[in-house]
Amino acid sequence: MAAVLVALLWTSDAATSAQSPRPLRVSFTPVTIRQGEVVRVEIENAGIDEGLSATLLDQETSFELDEREGKWRAFFGIDLETEPGAYTMEIQRRGSTMPATRTVRVVPRKFRVRRLTVSREFVDPPPETLEQIALDSRTLADAYARISPRQWTRPFVPPVEGKASSNFGTRSYYNGQRRSPHAGVDFSAAPGTPIRAANHGTIALAAPLYFTGNTVVIDHGGRLFSVFAHLSAFNVKAGDVVAPHTIVGLVGDTGRVTGPHLHWSVRLNGARVDPLSLIAATAE
Repeated sequence: MAAVLVALLWTSDAATSAQSPRPLRVSFTPVTIRQGEVVRVEIENAGIDEGLSATLLDQETSFELDEREGKWRAFFGIDLETEPGAYTMEIQRRGSTMPATRTVRVVPRKFRVRRLTVSREFVDPPPETLEQIALDSRTLADAYARISPRQWTRPFVPPVEGKASSNFGTRSYYNGQRRSPHAGVDFSAAPGTPIRAANHGTIALAAPLYFTGNTVVIDHGGRLFSVFAHLSAFNVKAGDVVAPHTIVGLVGDTGRVTGPHLHWSVRLNGARVDPLSLIAATAE
């Protein structure tokens, strides 16, 4: 009878253990997370068949398994205007009804202020341009609404050589009037300088827009987009497939500018994030 009791207890303990998933080891890069940054989330100690996904700041993202490193990995965007504070990440595991949770703390980021003088029509657009501006907004919204499989691979590369000449998130005043924060980085470059794709993707848009001039939007898949603005010429058209270093256009000074340069902005799951942060987060 005692032997039967021992067997029953062992079976019960084994079943309980089988039903209790192993605790996850979750890490974040960067460790200190600021407004406007791309966050790389890596999970270890999860089975290869667990099909992990997570939700953070209304973004739902699936993890991909790096079999070489034995890690599950996903990327989240912290919008440049996310309020600093503590947020809960919920991690779903296949076969488990109770999500694992982690606290993500977003700390304040100090943004610079810039004051620029541009042509008046780019601050107070004349009435005849308002329809075009509204159409441009819808066109960009349609591009950002695309949902396609991930095409990009690690890491992302800068679209031109040299350091960024303006800061992400800068609070901008045009002719003394406050406008939206600078949701990208600028690179000073001579007119005609080739602009290369930062990663694999499909051209979602290649067209002249009122404020950003000749503009290229690359859909990298997985709701990750690159935007290149103020080009002097296009080397691609909508639907073209590009790879890292594919020349997509040339540096110019079209749209609302003070001189020739490349503007590069990135959207990840709808969040406006720093392109330089994307390069850092995807580095090998």
